[in-house]
Amino acid sequence: MTVACLWTLAAVAEATGGRIAGDPAPEYSGIAIDSRTVGRGDLFVAIAGDRFDGHDFVESAIAGGAGAGLVLEDKAEALERKGLPLIVVPDAFEGLRDLARAARARTSAKVVAVTGSVGKTSTREAIRHALSAIGRTHASVKSFNNHWGVPLTLARMPEDTEFAVIEIGMNHAGEITPLTQMTRPHVAMVTTVAPAHLEFFDSVAGIAHAKAEIFEGLGPGGMALIGLGHEHEAILRDAAAAHGATILTYGRADNADIRIVSETSGPTASGRIDVRGEAVDVTLDQAGGHALFNAAGALAVASAVGADVKRCAEALSAMKAVEGRGAVHQLGRITLIDESYNANPASMRAALSVLHDTPASQGRRIAVLGDMLELGPQSAKLHAELSQAVINSGVQKVYLVGGHMARLAEELPAPLVAAHANSTAEISPKVLNSLAFGDVIMVKGSLGVGLGGLVNDIRARFASEPGKTPPAK
Repeated sequence: MTVACLWTLAAVAEATGGRIAGDPAPEYSGIAIDSRTVGRGDLFVAIAGDRFDGHDFVESAIAGGAGAGLVLEDKAEALERKGLPLIVVPDAFEGLRDLARAARARTSAKVVAVTGSVGKTSTREAIRHALSAIGRTHASVKSFNNHWGVPLTLARMPEDTEFAVIEIGMNHAGEITPLTQMTRPHVAMVTTVAPAHLEFFDSVAGIAHAKAEIFEGLGPGGMALIGLGHEHEAILRDAAAAHGATILTYGRADNADIRIVSETSGPTASGRIDVRGEAVDVTLDQAGGHALFNAAGALAVASAVGADVKRCAEALSAMKAVEGRGAVHQLGRITLIDESYNANPASMRAALSVLHDTPASQGRRIAVLGDMLELGPQSAKLHAELSQAVINSGVQKVYLVGGHMARLAEELPAPLVAAHANSTAEISPKVLNSLAFGDVIMVKGSLGVGLGGLVNDIRARFASEPGKTPPAK
């Protein structure tokens, strides 16, 4: 099978100003920064990180199939002595950024940038699914949304891309600005503003201002998409207007340009969305009102780029929830809702709502909730305030993980709290040994809590038991 050329050696050298050493391949089919995942024909970019230096892995990347290494001049001599194929630049990370800028400059794609406190990855995936029904679509993978993930995503963008969907994240003010200026989107979206990474901000309003930086990358004729339903819409509107953007809003509010006019909840979410006067019916293979909200955002993008919104809506029906962000696993005896990737107060409430809407007629609803990290001085209060959402979810048992969850444990009725532990390793056997036929379990917490390990443990234990009948009473 012939692999498409993403970059030629000449184009890489021109974009980066690099010099050629050894005998690099004339063409590259991909860009890699991890020698463990390098593909045959990739260009390996030797980035020096906090824990590892990519220059230590250039030789193994070449052995793994990379056609050349993009390396730092100061570290090139030793690699050249080994006869390795190299493109030598003053700074390898800046070389990756150079490739990103060159990739953006050479494409005629409509580019969409997405940020938000909640739902940006799921919304990015909804947009990708929707636009893929219309044309060749390139998008971020996983959560490649930071200072290296955005340039890597752009550098991997084929020249003939028709639509690009770039996710942009942040922990601090000022982080989005250089990424959106590199991306230069035609459409810039903020899904919502909520208490996330509050440890690094004085207020949620400060988060709104930081999210609004995404509009700084818009050029003439750019469009700003704003999800409604939070207290800081005015900050986003003012920032978008200051950059001369045309503003489109979406959500459930009566004044939204793309409005959810009806919806049903349950194992699958469905509803009718008014897209600037056009009624579009949407049925999703996902649960929860937030999934329909994300779909409305995707159709808002479709409308903004002039796509056929009904075709895009049809494409959304086949989309599954993202691993760690609502993916549902039917494991014979039990149903597992995997929300283990991240958590803040807004996403925690949304996940508990999904748990409420998931049928559990033959068993119990169980929640495993881990700390919501980076919430700063308000952390204790925000954890305690989850108590009513937990009670309203209809759970019979709650397992809590982490020091911050102690405050939630204090607020919940004692019979509801099955256990509270400081680590996932400590709670895991208690959860595994408690699960029984028909149970629905939802696992959610910040990534640093490590609840993904518990998800893997549950899947490993119960996936091998399809169709097992209930134990005798």
